[in-house]
Amino acid sequence: MFNFEKLEVWKKAILFARQVYRVTKPFPTDERFGLTNQIRRAANSISSNIAEGSARPPADFAKFLGYAAGSLYEVVTQATIARDEGFLPPADYEQLYRDAEEISRMLSGLRSSLE
Repeated sequence: MFNFEKLEVWKKAILFARQVYRVTKPFPTDERFGLTNQIRRAANSISSNIAEGSARPPADFAKFLGYAAGSLYEVVTQATIARDEGFLPPADYEQLYRDAEEISRMLSGLRSSLE
């Protein structure tokens, strides 16, 4: 097992990406290479940055956690657009938002512990 796999925030980020895939499946097919692709890539980037950063010295790891947070905020922004366009039901949006808030707090706490 790799060290990053022990991190609760990494586990939550993986579940979050799965949730993003689930809620974006019904998006319009003409959004496949637009919003659907963009939000999925941002969601995947969260756990990827956590994993990549974990192999670096603490100061660099903190930077990668910042990148993960940036990707998380991208997902929130794209989910807001999807909700406003009627692609994402309000209940799914609210769950994504709550989960994003939790992951954001976890990233912030881990980042603080490294500094």
